[in-house]
Amino acid sequence: MCQTICDNSTKETGMLHHVKDLSPEQRRTVENLLGRPVADDESVSVKSIRPAAILPPQLSPEECVEALEKLRTYFAKVDSQRRSVSDEEEEEIINEALRSTRPNYRPVH
Repeated sequence: MCQTICDNSTKETGMLHHVKDLSPEQRRTVENLLGRPVADDESVSVKSIRPAAILPPQLSPEECVEALEKLRTYFAKVDSQRRSVSDEEEEEIINEALRSTRPNYRPVH
């Protein structure tokens, strides 16, 4: 069964699908998008968003270059301050962060 949710104020539509009701192809697509297997008792929310709802007003080319340079500077500073970790530690840190925000998260190996 599919439930359609419509928010007329932003002209966005979303759909909630129960995994157990998905075709095998739809299930594989969902798992590929999420990067993990899904269980039959899960539900998947699909929502389309108009670009205007997620993008700020268009920047001029000069403002774009300036914003990108500020981001590069910021991330270079952050990167220079981080301590080195092994690949295994890095993977565990990422998985811990994902588990803290997605309780049902299971790493795909």
